[in-house]
Amino acid sequence: MTARGLLIAAPRSGSGKTTITLGLQRALSQRGLKVRGLKCGPDYIDPAFHAAATGAPSANLDSYAMPDVLLGQIANEAARAADIVVAEGSMGLFDGVPGPNGHTGTGADIAALLGWPVVLVIDVSGQAQSAGAVALGCMLYDKRIRVAGVILNKVASERHRRLAAAGMETIGLPVFGALPREASLILPERHLGLVQAGETEDLRQRLDALAEAVAAAVDLDAVIAAAGATALPASTLHTAPLPAPGKRLAIARDAAFSFVYPHVEAGWRSQGTELVPFSPLANEAPPEACDACWLPGGYPELHAGR
Repeated sequence: MTARGLLIAAPRSGSGKTTITLGLQRALSQRGLKVRGLKCGPDYIDPAFHAAATGAPSANLDSYAMPDVLLGQIANEAARAADIVVAEGSMGLFDGVPGPNGHTGTGADIAALLGWPVVLVIDVSGQAQSAGAVALGCMLYDKRIRVAGVILNKVASERHRRLAAAGMETIGLPVFGALPREASLILPERHLGLVQAGETEDLRQRLDALAEAVAAAVDLDAVIAAAGATALPASTLHTAPLPAPGKRLAIARDAAFSFVYPHVEAGWRSQGTELVPFSPLANEAPPEACDACWLPGGYPELHAGR
């Protein structure tokens, strides 16, 4: 049976998508559900947090860089192993790059392709009823998608919550929950986004705190009910995203070099490629008898002195 799924998205960056996504993933996992996370776009950081929150691997869905068959394969692999898929958008819901319709790298592309409803996260700080107009714009901008509900974030008071919720009532959009302004729920960041999961102190405790906050403020049953069936059928063929560079590949893997898509590695392994890790930070040279050496992205600038 293929799991149902939904996309957590927002009108803009900095609205609290990742915080609320992780809280939902963790809270639903604590209910005993098998949860899988997915991330829209070229993000190497957030999937590791999804994995920590759910205890299961996460992957990326990039409508600009991946053909539909690969997007469907990745989504269905996640859905077959879960009770629910909680995917996370990137930037604003409709933010991407110029390209053919459906292949612009937006979260909206993914929601439309897979048939997953969207749950909006709206930062209501500095506004109240006007947040309803923002949500309405998201509902009307792209007819391919369906916005199932909204989670209000950074609510200042009960009165503020009522006013913002009134704006949503005006447009007929269900409010699944409202989280207060709480600095302790914010995860540490740096120039490329969140500090990586493996470097975040007390990550388990932070995720549990997020889950507790979300479970207290959000109607989890409504979120589960909002999830939709995965529309794109799984491909019967495994499509490797890139040709294997050789039969034996040395790949740098440490705190400086860590930005790797799991589906790329899986595709290479399916072609018979052996991936041999080594650590430049540990003064290790690439293993001998390799056909190629790959230094993936990461944070080499933070470790230049080594």
